[in-house]
Amino acid sequence: MATMDIFNSSAFSTTSLSGMVEKMDYQPSLLGSLGIFEPTPVRTRNIFVDRIDGGLTLIPTSADGAPPDVLDGEDRDAVSLKTTRLAKRFTLYAHELDGIRAFGSETELMAVQREYGRRMARIRADMELTHEFHRLGALQGILLDADGSTVIYDYSTQFNESIPAATSFELDVTTTDVHGVCKDISRGMVRSGRGSFTPGTTIHALAGDDFYDALISHPNVEKFYLQQVAANALREAQGAIFESFRVGGITFHNYRGTDDNSTVAIPTAEAKFFPVGARDVFKVAQAPLETLEYVGTPGQSVYAMNVPDRDRNMWTKGELYSYPLYICQQPRTLRKGTLT
Repeated sequence: MATMDIFNSSAFSTTSLSGMVEKMDYQPSLLGSLGIFEPTPVRTRNIFVDRIDGGLTLIPTSADGAPPDVLDGEDRDAVSLKTTRLAKRFTLYAHELDGIRAFGSETELMAVQREYGRRMARIRADMELTHEFHRLGALQGILLDADGSTVIYDYSTQFNESIPAATSFELDVTTTDVHGVCKDISRGMVRSGRGSFTPGTTIHALAGDDFYDALISHPNVEKFYLQQVAANALREAQGAIFESFRVGGITFHNYRGTDDNSTVAIPTAEAKFFPVGARDVFKVAQAPLETLEYVGTPGQSVYAMNVPDRDRNMWTKGELYSYPLYICQQPRTLRKGTLT
């Protein structure tokens, strides 16, 4: 029969558990898979975003022997931020270990590890959902807490950069030049980037259900959509639900959030636009675990910890920690659109 002594094994050390969680499978998420946020491990919870806005200026012609034009000073400042702290745990009681080993050759340690890992996987899924929620917030320029209303950071305020007003796509009007609207948004985003957009940068949009359906069925878009769907079907690339479609230089994703379509979601009649692969627009700072052994070390995405009951030996607690901060350093590059 398995006993609580099992949890003194090195298999339940913070290092071993963190490594296990890093390798643990979780439900893929769109924003995580796009690789939008550049990981930046940091050694403290407090970070500074150093901004330089030198800009580009024309160099005037000058006579031979005249002194060169003088480079203007750079407008430089630092924005102070602090990483968030995400933590969740479960409790495994001693009585739950009774008869935990299945029939056969599996050892008690392996059986307990399996049960422990199953519970940790549930927390890992919740943690990944929370990371996706934070990514979604940063892509809109405002980072919210889990209640959906408490503002952690409004990046427009932090960086003193406003996000332009929403663009109406007028998808209820059959004559709307949707391609032209997309081009206008793309050009505005590139110009707002002030050199952060590279030849490899692409523009994407997360679209709510009604917006996406109205977009692909619009008379000036539908034939292009059907051509792409046919090509995708030949490659067996994707199905017809929560798909992606490129029009006017923008890749629109019919974003699938949580099943309630509200906890992690895009408003059904809206679209949110953002660059992928632009320099210094999106980053995720990762701070270290708040224990002595990790003080001053570069942070990683998640940490798992086992906390046994050392007084009575009645339970052990599995805990998962993460200290991310998803940052939009250039909120001026973001855009939003409405169906009408």
